[in-house]
Amino acid sequence: MKTLSMSHPFHRKRSYVVQLGEAGNHSCLTFDLHVIERRMEMVRVVSHNTHKRMVTCLQGHIGTDAEKRHKKLPLTALSQAMVDGGSQLGEESLIGKMMEVCGEAENRLASELLQHEVQIEKDMLDPLNQLAEVDIPNILKQRKQLARLVLDYDSARARWLQATKSIISGTNTQALTAKADLLKEEVDEAMNKMELCKDQLAADMYNFFSKEGDYACYYVMLLEAQADYHRKSLTVLESVLPTIQAQQDSWTEKPAFGTGLEEHLKRSSREIALPLEACIMMLLETGMKEEGLFRIAAGTSKLKKLKAALDCSTSQLEEFYSDPHAVAGALKSYLRELPEPLMSFQLYDEWIQASSVLEPDKRLQALWVVCDQLPKNNKANLRYLVKFLSKLAQDSEVNKMTPSNIAIVLGPNLLWAKTEGTLAEMAAATSVHVVTIIEPIIQHADWFFPEDVEFNVSGMFAMPTPPSNHINHSMEYDCSTIERKRPGSMVGPENDTLRKDRQQIYLTSLFLRLVWTTSHSLVLSLSFSLALSLPTLGLGDSVLWVSFSTWLCRLPLCPLPLL
Repeated sequence: MKTLSMSHPFHRKRSYVVQLGEAGNHSCLTFDLHVIERRMEMVRVVSHNTHKRMVTCLQGHIGTDAEKRHKKLPLTALSQAMVDGGSQLGEESLIGKMMEVCGEAENRLASELLQHEVQIEKDMLDPLNQLAEVDIPNILKQRKQLARLVLDYDSARARWLQATKSIISGTNTQALTAKADLLKEEVDEAMNKMELCKDQLAADMYNFFSKEGDYACYYVMLLEAQADYHRKSLTVLESVLPTIQAQQDSWTEKPAFGTGLEEHLKRSSREIALPLEACIMMLLETGMKEEGLFRIAAGTSKLKKLKAALDCSTSQLEEFYSDPHAVAGALKSYLRELPEPLMSFQLYDEWIQASSVLEPDKRLQALWVVCDQLPKNNKANLRYLVKFLSKLAQDSEVNKMTPSNIAIVLGPNLLWAKTEGTLAEMAAATSVHVVTIIEPIIQHADWFFPEDVEFNVSGMFAMPTPPSNHINHSMEYDCSTIERKRPGSMVGPENDTLRKDRQQIYLTSLFLRLVWTTSHSLVLSLSFSLALSLPTLGLGDSVLWVSFSTWLCRLPLCPLPLL
Protein backbone atom coordinates (compact mmCIF):
# COMPACT_ATOMS: atom_id res chain seq x y z
CA MET A 1 0.00 0.00 0.00
CA LYS A 2 1.42 3.36 -1.04
CA THR A 3 1.99 5.84 1.75
CA LEU A 4 2.06 9.61 1.56
CA SER A 5 5.28 11.43 2.36
CA MET A 6 5.35 13.99 5.14
CA SER A 7 5.87 16.70 2.48
CA HIS A 8 2.47 15.95 0.90
CA PRO A 9 0.08 18.97 1.05
CA PHE A 10 -2.44 16.96 3.08
CA HIS A 11 0.05 16.34 5.86
CA ARG A 12 1.22 19.95 5.82
CA LYS A 13 -2.37 21.21 6.23
CA ARG A 14 -3.06 18.68 9.00
CA SER A 15 0.12 19.75 10.78
CA TYR A 16 -0.99 23.37 10.65
CA VAL A 17 -4.40 22.56 12.12
CA VAL A 18 -2.77 20.58 14.94
CA GLN A 19 -0.44 23.44 15.69
CA LEU A 20 -3.32 25.89 15.60
CA GLY A 21 -5.20 23.79 18.12
CA GLU A 22 -2.19 23.60 20.38
CA ALA A 23 -1.76 27.33 20.09
CA GLY A 24 -5.40 27.81 21.07
CA ASN A 25 -4.87 25.63 24.10
CA HIS A 26 -1.87 27.71 25.16
CA SER A 27 -3.18 31.15 24.30
CA CYS A 28 -2.71 32.44 27.83
CA LEU A 29 -6.49 33.02 28.33
CA THR A 30 -7.47 33.17 31.96
CA PHE A 31 -9.81 30.61 33.52
CA ASP A 32 -12.76 32.99 33.66
CA LEU A 33 -12.37 33.78 29.97
CA HIS A 34 -12.45 30.08 29.19
CA VAL A 35 -15.72 29.84 31.18
CA ILE A 36 -17.18 32.81 29.31
CA GLU A 37 -16.13 31.24 26.02
CA ARG A 38 -18.02 28.03 26.74
CA ARG A 39 -21.08 29.96 27.94
CA MET A 40 -21.00 32.10 24.81
CA GLU A 41 -21.05 29.10 22.53
CA MET A 42 -24.07 27.61 24.34
CA VAL A 43 -25.90 30.95 24.20
CA ARG A 44 -25.33 31.10 20.47
CA VAL A 45 -26.84 27.64 19.95
CA VAL A 46 -29.94 28.15 22.12
CA SER A 47 -30.55 31.64 20.72
CA HIS A 48 -30.40 30.25 17.19
CA ASN A 49 -32.88 27.48 18.04
CA THR A 50 -35.24 29.87 19.84
CA HIS A 51 -35.22 32.29 16.93
CA LYS A 52 -35.99 29.47 14.53
CA ARG A 53 -38.96 28.23 16.58
CA MET A 54 -40.35 31.72 17.14
CA VAL A 55 -40.36 32.37 13.41
CA THR A 56 -42.51 29.27 12.89
CA CYS A 57 -45.00 30.62 15.47
CA LEU A 58 -45.65 33.77 13.48
CA GLN A 59 -48.60 33.70 11.10
CA GLY A 60 -47.42 36.60 8.93
CA HIS A 61 -44.51 36.71 6.52
CA ILE A 62 -41.41 38.31 8.01
CA GLY A 63 -39.95 41.19 6.10
CA THR A 64 -43.08 42.16 4.11
CA ASP A 65 -44.87 45.47 4.54
CA ALA A 66 -47.77 45.73 6.99
CA GLU A 67 -50.59 45.80 4.41
CA LYS A 68 -49.46 42.68 2.56
CA ARG A 69 -48.72 40.97 5.83
CA HIS A 70 -52.23 41.73 7.12
CA LYS A 71 -53.84 40.27 4.00
CA LYS A 72 -51.86 37.04 4.37
CA LEU A 73 -52.95 36.40 7.95
CA PRO A 74 -55.31 33.39 8.39
CA LEU A 75 -57.53 35.51 10.65
CA THR A 76 -57.97 38.02 7.83
CA ALA A 77 -59.05 35.26 5.46
CA LEU A 78 -61.46 33.95 8.10
CA SER A 79 -62.86 37.44 8.66
CA GLN A 80 -63.46 37.95 4.96
CA ALA A 81 -65.17 34.56 4.64
CA MET A 82 -67.49 35.36 7.55
CA VAL A 83 -68.42 38.79 6.22
CA ASP A 84 -69.12 37.39 2.76
CA GLY A 85 -71.20 34.57 4.25
CA GLY A 86 -73.19 36.98 6.37
CA SER A 87 -73.92 39.14 3.33
CA GLN A 88 -75.17 36.11 1.42
CA LEU A 89 -77.49 34.97 4.22
CA GLY A 90 -78.83 38.48 4.82
CA GLU A 91 -80.29 40.27 7.82
CA GLU A 92 -83.26 37.93 8.07
CA SER A 93 -80.97 35.09 9.12
CA LEU A 94 -79.57 34.96 12.65
CA ILE A 95 -76.56 33.04 11.35
CA GLY A 96 -75.98 35.83 8.82
CA LYS A 97 -76.09 38.48 11.54
CA MET A 98 -73.73 36.49 13.73
CA MET A 99 -71.28 35.92 10.87
CA GLU A 100 -71.10 39.62 10.07
CA VAL A 101 -70.46 40.63 13.67
CA CYS A 102 -67.93 37.82 14.17
CA GLY A 103 -66.24 38.69 10.87
CA GLU A 104 -65.69 42.25 12.01
CA ALA A 105 -64.37 41.00 15.33
CA GLU A 106 -61.96 38.60 13.60
CA ASN A 107 -60.66 41.45 11.44
CA ARG A 108 -59.95 43.50 14.57
CA LEU A 109 -58.20 40.50 16.09
CA ALA A 110 -56.12 40.17 12.92
CA SER A 111 -55.02 43.81 13.28
CA GLU A 112 -54.03 43.18 16.90
CA LEU A 113 -52.12 40.07 15.84
CA LEU A 114 -50.29 42.00 13.13
CA GLN A 115 -49.15 44.67 15.61
CA HIS A 116 -48.11 41.96 18.03
CA GLU A 117 -46.00 40.10 15.47
CA VAL A 118 -44.36 43.31 14.24
CA GLN A 119 -43.43 44.13 17.83
CA ILE A 120 -42.10 40.60 18.42
CA GLU A 121 -40.02 40.82 15.27
CA LYS A 122 -38.58 44.17 16.28
CA ASP A 123 -38.01 43.59 20.00
CA MET A 124 -37.24 39.88 20.07
CA LEU A 125 -36.41 38.24 16.77
CA ASP A 126 -34.01 40.85 15.41
CA PRO A 127 -31.94 41.10 18.64
CA LEU A 128 -31.81 37.32 18.97
CA ASN A 129 -30.69 36.96 15.38
CA GLN A 130 -28.08 39.66 15.89
CA LEU A 131 -26.78 37.89 18.98
CA ALA A 132 -26.72 34.38 17.53
CA GLU A 133 -25.59 35.14 13.98
CA VAL A 134 -23.43 38.28 14.33
CA ASP A 135 -22.21 39.25 17.78
CA ILE A 136 -21.16 35.89 19.18
CA PRO A 137 -19.72 34.61 15.83
CA ASN A 138 -17.58 37.78 15.61
CA ILE A 139 -16.16 37.10 19.07
CA LEU A 140 -15.50 33.50 18.13
CA LYS A 141 -13.67 34.70 15.00
CA GLN A 142 -11.43 36.82 17.18
CA ARG A 143 -10.78 33.72 19.25
CA LYS A 144 -9.58 31.87 16.16
CA GLN A 145 -7.54 34.89 15.07
CA LEU A 146 -5.80 34.91 18.44
CA ALA A 147 -4.96 31.24 18.01
CA ARG A 148 -3.28 32.01 14.65
CA LEU A 149 -1.32 34.92 16.14
CA VAL A 150 -0.13 32.73 18.98
CA LEU A 151 1.04 30.18 16.43
CA ASP A 152 2.89 32.88 14.45
CA TYR A 153 4.51 34.13 17.64
CA ASP A 154 5.66 30.66 18.62
CA SER A 155 7.09 30.07 15.16
CA ALA A 156 8.98 33.40 15.10
CA ARG A 157 10.33 32.81 18.59
CA ALA A 158 11.50 29.32 17.65
CA ARG A 159 13.41 30.69 14.63
CA TRP A 160 14.96 33.43 16.78
CA LEU A 161 16.15 30.94 19.39
CA GLN A 162 17.68 28.76 16.66
CA ALA A 163 19.54 31.77 15.24
CA THR A 164 20.85 32.67 18.67
CA LYS A 165 22.31 29.19 19.07
CA SER A 166 23.97 29.43 15.67
CA ILE A 167 25.87 32.56 16.73
CA ILE A 168 27.58 30.65 19.48
CA SER A 169 28.66 27.73 17.35
CA GLY A 170 29.11 29.51 14.01
CA THR A 171 32.13 31.26 12.42
CA ASN A 172 30.42 34.15 10.67
CA THR A 173 29.35 35.85 13.85
CA GLN A 174 28.51 39.23 12.36
CA ALA A 175 26.13 37.85 9.74
CA LEU A 176 24.46 35.50 12.23
CA THR A 177 24.03 38.34 14.68
CA ALA A 178 22.33 40.50 12.08
CA LYS A 179 19.99 37.65 11.19
CA ALA A 180 19.17 37.06 14.85
CA ASP A 181 18.33 40.75 15.27
CA LEU A 182 15.86 40.61 12.37
CA LEU A 183 14.21 37.53 13.84
CA LYS A 184 14.01 39.28 17.20
CA GLU A 185 12.09 42.11 15.58
CA GLU A 186 9.66 39.58 14.07
CA VAL A 187 9.16 38.03 17.49
CA ASP A 188 8.40 41.41 19.04
CA GLU A 189 5.96 42.27 16.26
CA ALA A 190 4.20 38.92 16.57
CA MET A 191 3.97 39.38 20.34
CA ASN A 192 2.44 42.84 19.97
CA LYS A 193 -0.19 41.56 17.55
CA MET A 194 -0.97 38.65 19.86
CA GLU A 195 -1.34 40.88 22.89
CA LEU A 196 -3.56 43.37 21.07
CA CYS A 197 -5.82 40.58 19.85
CA LYS A 198 -5.91 39.01 23.29
CA ASP A 199 -6.86 42.30 24.91
CA GLN A 200 -9.60 42.93 22.35
CA LEU A 201 -10.96 39.41 22.76
CA ALA A 202 -10.97 39.66 26.54
CA ALA A 203 -12.80 43.00 26.35
CA ASP A 204 -15.46 41.57 24.01
CA MET A 205 -15.92 38.48 26.18
CA TYR A 206 -16.29 40.49 29.37
CA ASN A 207 -18.64 42.85 27.58
CA PHE A 208 -20.79 39.89 26.50
CA PHE A 209 -20.81 38.50 30.03
CA SER A 210 -21.82 41.86 31.49
CA LYS A 211 -24.75 42.11 29.03
CA GLU A 212 -26.21 38.68 29.74
CA GLY A 213 -28.89 40.33 31.85
CA ASP A 214 -29.86 42.49 28.87
CA TYR A 215 -30.05 39.44 26.66
CA ALA A 216 -32.27 37.70 29.22
CA CYS A 217 -34.66 40.66 29.05
CA TYR A 218 -35.61 39.57 25.55
CA TYR A 219 -37.61 36.71 27.02
CA VAL A 220 -39.27 38.99 29.56
CA MET A 221 -40.23 41.30 26.71
CA LEU A 222 -41.68 38.32 24.85
CA LEU A 223 -44.04 37.48 27.68
CA GLU A 224 -44.98 41.13 28.20
CA ALA A 225 -45.76 41.50 24.50
CA GLN A 226 -47.87 38.35 24.55
CA ALA A 227 -49.72 39.52 27.66
CA ASP A 228 -50.41 42.89 26.05
CA TYR A 229 -51.63 41.20 22.86
CA HIS A 230 -53.99 38.91 24.74
CA ARG A 231 -55.32 41.80 26.83
CA LYS A 232 -56.09 43.80 23.71
CA SER A 233 -57.66 40.76 22.06
CA LEU A 234 -59.78 40.16 25.15
CA THR A 235 -60.92 43.79 25.05
CA VAL A 236 -62.01 43.32 21.45
CA LEU A 237 -63.95 40.16 22.31
CA GLU A 238 -65.56 41.67 25.39
CA SER A 239 -66.74 44.64 23.35
CA VAL A 240 -68.33 42.35 20.76
CA LEU A 241 -69.87 39.68 23.00
CA PRO A 242 -72.69 41.87 24.42
CA THR A 243 -73.78 42.76 20.89
CA ILE A 244 -73.81 39.12 19.83
CA GLN A 245 -75.62 38.07 22.99
CA ALA A 246 -78.22 40.78 22.52
CA GLN A 247 -78.91 39.61 18.98
CA GLN A 248 -79.09 36.04 20.19
CA ASP A 249 -81.54 36.92 22.96
CA SER A 250 -83.69 39.04 20.64
CA TRP A 251 -84.07 36.22 18.15
CA THR A 252 -87.50 34.72 18.69
CA GLU A 253 -87.12 31.63 16.51
CA LYS A 254 -85.81 29.26 19.16
CA PRO A 255 -86.94 25.73 19.99
CA ALA A 256 -89.92 25.62 22.34
CA PHE A 257 -89.46 22.00 23.39
CA GLY A 258 -87.12 21.74 26.34
CA THR A 259 -87.21 25.50 26.99
CA GLY A 260 -88.61 26.90 30.22
CA LEU A 261 -92.14 28.26 30.02
CA GLU A 262 -91.20 31.77 31.20
CA GLU A 263 -88.33 32.04 28.72
CA HIS A 264 -90.43 30.79 25.81
CA LEU A 265 -93.32 33.17 26.55
CA LYS A 266 -91.01 36.14 27.03
CA ARG A 267 -89.04 35.46 23.87
CA SER A 268 -92.11 34.88 21.70
CA SER A 269 -94.27 37.59 23.35
CA ARG A 270 -97.04 35.08 23.89
CA GLU A 271 -99.51 34.37 26.69
CA ILE A 272 -99.95 30.68 25.87
CA ALA A 273 -97.06 28.45 24.80
CA LEU A 274 -97.04 27.87 21.04
CA PRO A 275 -96.98 24.03 21.19
CA LEU A 276 -99.89 24.14 23.65
CA GLU A 277 -102.04 26.41 21.51
CA ALA A 278 -101.12 24.77 18.19
CA CYS A 279 -101.80 21.22 19.41
CA ILE A 280 -105.07 22.13 21.14
CA MET A 281 -106.35 24.03 18.11
CA MET A 282 -105.60 21.05 15.87
CA LEU A 283 -107.25 18.65 18.31
CA LEU A 284 -110.33 20.86 18.58
CA GLU A 285 -110.62 20.59 14.82
CA THR A 286 -110.09 16.86 14.27
CA GLY A 287 -109.37 15.03 17.52
CA MET A 288 -112.28 15.46 19.89
CA LYS A 289 -114.03 12.28 18.72
CA GLU A 290 -110.83 10.23 18.45
CA GLU A 291 -110.93 7.19 20.71
CA GLY A 292 -108.00 6.82 23.10
CA LEU A 293 -106.59 10.31 22.56
CA PHE A 294 -103.40 10.84 24.64
CA ARG A 295 -103.36 7.10 25.32
CA ILE A 296 -102.56 5.61 21.90
CA ALA A 297 -98.97 6.25 20.86
CA ALA A 298 -98.27 8.06 17.59
CA GLY A 299 -95.74 7.16 14.92
CA THR A 300 -92.24 8.19 15.91
CA SER A 301 -91.33 9.85 12.61
CA LYS A 302 -94.57 11.80 12.46
CA LEU A 303 -94.21 12.97 16.06
CA LYS A 304 -90.61 14.01 15.50
CA LYS A 305 -91.57 15.98 12.39
CA LEU A 306 -94.39 17.78 14.20
CA LYS A 307 -92.14 18.73 17.12
CA ALA A 308 -89.53 20.08 14.71
CA ALA A 309 -92.20 22.10 12.89
CA LEU A 310 -93.44 23.59 16.16
CA ASP A 311 -89.87 24.42 17.17
CA CYS A 312 -89.56 26.42 13.95
CA SER A 313 -92.76 28.33 14.84
CA THR A 314 -94.25 27.46 11.47
CA SER A 315 -97.98 27.85 10.87
CA GLN A 316 -98.00 25.31 8.03
CA LEU A 317 -99.42 22.42 10.04
CA GLU A 318 -102.23 21.25 7.73
CA GLU A 319 -100.72 17.80 7.18
CA PHE A 320 -100.90 16.99 10.90
CA TYR A 321 -104.65 17.61 11.27
CA SER A 322 -105.27 14.10 9.95
CA ASP A 323 -103.21 12.47 12.73
CA PRO A 324 -104.63 13.58 16.10
CA HIS A 325 -102.60 10.96 17.99
CA ALA A 326 -99.37 12.58 16.73
CA VAL A 327 -100.71 15.97 17.83
CA ALA A 328 -101.65 14.62 21.26
CA GLY A 329 -98.22 12.99 21.52
CA ALA A 330 -96.53 16.30 20.73
CA LEU A 331 -98.58 18.03 23.43
CA LYS A 332 -97.62 15.38 26.01
CA SER A 333 -93.99 15.59 24.89
CA TYR A 334 -93.94 19.38 25.32
CA LEU A 335 -95.31 19.13 28.85
CA ARG A 336 -92.91 16.33 29.74
CA GLU A 337 -89.83 18.14 28.35
CA LEU A 338 -90.41 21.33 30.32
CA PRO A 339 -87.46 21.88 32.69
CA GLU A 340 -90.04 22.51 35.43
CA PRO A 341 -93.52 20.97 35.38
CA LEU A 342 -96.44 23.19 34.50
CA MET A 343 -97.81 22.78 38.03
CA SER A 344 -94.45 23.85 39.54
CA PHE A 345 -91.77 22.13 41.60
CA GLN A 346 -92.25 24.72 44.32
CA LEU A 347 -95.84 23.70 45.00
CA TYR A 348 -95.33 19.95 44.69
CA ASP A 349 -95.66 19.29 48.43
CA GLU A 350 -98.69 21.56 48.66
CA TRP A 351 -100.40 19.70 45.81
CA ILE A 352 -99.76 16.34 47.49
CA GLN A 353 -100.96 17.62 50.84
CA ALA A 354 -104.14 19.04 49.31
CA SER A 355 -104.88 15.76 47.54
CA SER A 356 -104.65 13.91 50.85
CA VAL A 357 -107.60 15.76 52.41
CA LEU A 358 -110.30 13.15 53.07
CA GLU A 359 -113.48 15.20 52.73
CA PRO A 360 -114.20 15.80 49.00
CA ASP A 361 -115.42 19.40 49.32
CA LYS A 362 -112.51 20.41 51.53
CA ARG A 363 -110.12 18.60 49.20
CA LEU A 364 -111.40 20.65 46.28
CA GLN A 365 -111.08 23.81 48.36
CA ALA A 366 -107.46 22.89 49.22
CA LEU A 367 -106.65 22.19 45.57
CA TRP A 368 -108.09 25.57 44.57
CA VAL A 369 -105.92 27.34 47.15
CA VAL A 370 -102.78 25.69 45.76
CA CYS A 371 -103.85 26.37 42.18
CA ASP A 372 -104.29 30.04 43.03
CA GLN A 373 -100.66 30.16 44.19
CA LEU A 374 -99.28 29.16 40.80
CA PRO A 375 -97.16 31.77 38.98
CA LYS A 376 -99.15 33.89 36.57
CA ASN A 377 -97.93 32.26 33.36
CA ASN A 378 -98.19 28.74 34.77
CA LYS A 379 -101.73 29.36 35.92
CA ALA A 380 -102.77 30.86 32.58
CA ASN A 381 -101.40 27.94 30.61
CA LEU A 382 -102.82 25.37 33.04
CA ARG A 383 -106.25 27.05 32.78
CA TYR A 384 -106.00 26.92 28.97
CA LEU A 385 -105.09 23.21 29.05
CA VAL A 386 -107.66 22.21 31.67
CA LYS A 387 -110.46 23.96 29.80
CA PHE A 388 -109.57 21.93 26.74
CA LEU A 389 -109.33 18.66 28.69
CA SER A 390 -112.72 19.36 30.22
CA LYS A 391 -114.10 19.91 26.73
CA LEU A 392 -112.49 16.65 25.62
CA ALA A 393 -114.06 14.74 28.54
CA GLN A 394 -117.53 15.91 27.47
CA ASP A 395 -117.21 13.52 24.52
CA SER A 396 -116.02 10.62 26.67
CA GLU A 397 -118.83 8.36 25.45
CA VAL A 398 -117.18 8.51 22.01
CA ASN A 399 -113.48 9.01 22.72
CA LYS A 400 -113.43 6.96 25.95
CA MET A 401 -111.37 9.67 27.63
CA THR A 402 -113.06 10.37 30.95
CA PRO A 403 -111.48 12.80 33.44
CA SER A 404 -110.03 9.79 35.23
CA ASN A 405 -108.50 8.40 32.02
CA ILE A 406 -107.10 11.79 31.10
CA ALA A 407 -105.64 12.25 34.57
CA ILE A 408 -103.93 8.84 34.41
CA VAL A 409 -102.27 9.37 31.01
CA LEU A 410 -101.56 13.11 31.24
CA GLY A 411 -101.11 13.72 34.97
CA PRO A 412 -97.48 12.52 35.20
CA ASN A 413 -96.59 15.13 32.53
CA LEU A 414 -98.08 17.96 34.56
CA LEU A 415 -96.61 17.34 38.01
CA TRP A 416 -93.59 15.41 39.23
CA ALA A 417 -91.13 15.60 42.09
CA LYS A 418 -87.90 17.50 41.65
CA THR A 419 -85.86 14.60 43.03
CA GLU A 420 -86.87 11.09 42.05
CA GLY A 421 -87.38 8.62 44.86
CA THR A 422 -87.66 4.86 45.00
CA LEU A 423 -89.84 2.84 42.65
CA ALA A 424 -92.53 2.46 45.31
CA GLU A 425 -92.60 6.19 46.05
CA MET A 426 -92.77 7.12 42.39
CA ALA A 427 -95.49 4.57 41.65
CA ALA A 428 -97.58 5.65 44.61
CA ALA A 429 -97.21 9.34 43.75
CA THR A 430 -98.05 8.80 40.09
CA SER A 431 -100.92 6.36 40.52
CA VAL A 432 -102.60 7.97 43.49
CA HIS A 433 -101.69 11.53 44.29
CA VAL A 434 -101.28 12.97 40.80
CA VAL A 435 -104.51 11.41 39.61
CA THR A 436 -106.37 12.71 42.66
CA ILE A 437 -105.06 16.18 41.81
CA ILE A 438 -105.67 16.28 38.07
CA GLU A 439 -108.98 14.40 37.87
CA PRO A 440 -111.08 16.75 40.05
CA ILE A 441 -109.55 19.80 38.37
CA ILE A 442 -110.69 18.46 35.00
CA GLN A 443 -114.10 17.42 36.38
CA HIS A 444 -114.72 20.86 37.87
CA ALA A 445 -112.78 22.97 35.38
CA ASP A 446 -115.41 25.71 35.37
CA TRP A 447 -115.28 25.87 39.16
CA PHE A 448 -111.49 26.19 39.26
CA PHE A 449 -111.38 28.54 36.24
CA PRO A 450 -114.75 30.30 35.80
CA GLU A 451 -113.48 32.61 33.08
CA ASP A 452 -114.17 31.74 29.46
CA VAL A 453 -111.16 30.72 27.37
CA GLU A 454 -110.48 31.88 23.84
CA PHE A 455 -108.52 28.94 22.46
CA ASN A 456 -107.33 30.82 19.36
CA VAL A 457 -105.31 33.23 21.50
CA SER A 458 -102.79 34.30 18.87
CA GLY A 459 -105.27 34.31 15.95
CA MET A 460 -102.93 32.05 13.98
CA PHE A 461 -105.47 29.25 13.69
CA ALA A 462 -109.05 28.93 12.46
CA MET A 463 -111.59 28.14 15.17
CA PRO A 464 -113.63 24.97 14.54
CA THR A 465 -117.36 25.39 14.02
CA PRO A 466 -119.24 24.07 17.07
CA PRO A 467 -121.90 21.40 16.40
CA SER A 468 -125.55 22.46 16.49
CA ASN A 469 -126.34 20.22 19.46
CA HIS A 470 -123.48 21.59 21.52
CA ILE A 471 -124.34 21.88 25.19
CA ASN A 472 -122.65 24.55 27.24
CA HIS A 473 -121.51 22.97 30.49
CA SER A 474 -120.07 26.11 31.96
CA MET A 475 -121.62 27.45 35.13
CA GLU A 476 -121.46 30.79 36.83
CA TYR A 477 -119.38 31.08 40.04
CA ASP A 478 -118.38 33.87 42.31
CA CYS A 479 -114.65 34.36 41.70
CA SER A 480 -114.14 36.95 44.41
CA THR A 481 -114.15 34.63 47.38
CA ILE A 482 -112.83 31.25 48.38
CA GLU A 483 -116.24 30.25 49.75
CA ARG A 484 -117.75 28.86 46.58
CA LYS A 485 -120.60 26.50 45.77
CA ARG A 486 -119.46 22.95 46.48
CA PRO A 487 -118.77 21.04 43.29
CA GLY A 488 -120.18 17.92 45.01
CA SER A 489 -123.68 19.37 44.61
CA MET A 490 -123.21 19.42 40.87
CA VAL A 491 -122.96 15.61 40.59
CA GLY A 492 -126.04 14.30 38.75
CA PRO A 493 -127.56 10.89 38.13
CA GLU A 494 -124.44 9.82 36.23
CA ASN A 495 -122.48 9.75 39.51
CA ASP A 496 -122.65 5.96 39.86
CA THR A 497 -121.47 5.40 36.31
CA LEU A 498 -118.51 7.76 36.77
CA ARG A 499 -117.61 6.06 40.04
CA LYS A 500 -117.59 2.61 38.44
CA ASP A 501 -115.59 3.90 35.50
CA ARG A 502 -113.12 5.52 37.90
CA GLN A 503 -112.76 2.26 39.81
CA GLN A 504 -112.11 0.26 36.67
CA ILE A 505 -109.53 2.66 35.24
CA TYR A 506 -107.80 3.17 38.56
CA LEU A 507 -107.47 -0.50 39.39
CA THR A 508 -106.21 -1.20 35.87
CA SER A 509 -103.59 1.53 36.24
CA LEU A 510 -102.37 0.12 39.52
CA PHE A 511 -102.24 -3.39 38.12
CA LEU A 512 -100.07 -2.25 35.19
CA ARG A 513 -97.69 -0.60 37.62
CA LEU A 514 -97.57 -3.66 39.87
CA VAL A 515 -96.25 -5.85 37.06
CA TRP A 516 -92.97 -3.98 37.35
CA THR A 517 -92.51 -4.90 41.00
CA THR A 518 -90.10 -7.65 41.92
CA SER A 519 -90.62 -8.02 45.66
CA HIS A 520 -93.61 -9.06 47.77
CA SER A 521 -92.91 -6.26 50.23
CA LEU A 522 -93.27 -3.67 47.48
CA VAL A 523 -96.65 -5.14 46.47
CA LEU A 524 -97.83 -4.87 50.08
CA SER A 525 -96.54 -1.29 50.24
CA LEU A 526 -98.55 -0.35 47.19
CA SER A 527 -101.58 -2.19 48.58
CA PHE A 528 -101.55 -0.16 51.77
CA SER A 529 -100.99 3.01 49.71
CA LEU A 530 -104.10 2.17 47.71
CA ALA A 531 -106.05 1.35 50.86
CA LEU A 532 -105.35 4.81 52.23
CA SER A 533 -106.18 6.50 48.95
CA LEU A 534 -109.48 4.77 48.08
CA PRO A 535 -111.62 6.80 50.52
CA THR A 536 -110.06 9.97 49.18
CA LEU A 537 -111.01 8.99 45.64
CA GLY A 538 -114.54 7.99 46.52
CA LEU A 539 -113.59 4.34 45.91
CA GLY A 540 -114.20 3.15 49.43
CA ASP A 541 -116.25 0.03 48.57
CA SER A 542 -115.11 -2.30 51.34
CA VAL A 543 -116.07 -5.51 49.51
CA LEU A 544 -114.15 -4.44 46.42
CA TRP A 545 -111.11 -3.45 48.44
CA VAL A 546 -111.04 -6.69 50.48
CA SER A 547 -111.19 -8.83 47.37
CA PHE A 548 -108.60 -6.72 45.59
CA SER A 549 -106.15 -6.64 48.52
CA THR A 550 -106.52 -10.39 48.96
CA TRP A 551 -105.62 -10.85 45.33
CA LEU A 552 -102.61 -8.55 45.73
CA CYS A 553 -101.23 -10.51 48.66
CA ARG A 554 -101.48 -13.74 46.67
CA LEU A 555 -99.44 -12.38 43.78
CA PRO A 556 -96.19 -14.25 43.09
CA LEU A 557 -92.90 -12.47 43.59
CA CYS A 558 -92.59 -11.84 39.86
CA PRO A 559 -96.07 -11.02 38.53
CA LEU A 560 -94.86 -10.18 35.00
CA PRO A 561 -95.84 -13.62 33.52
CA LEU A 562 -99.47 -12.92 34.58
CA LEU A 563 -99.75 -10.61 31.57
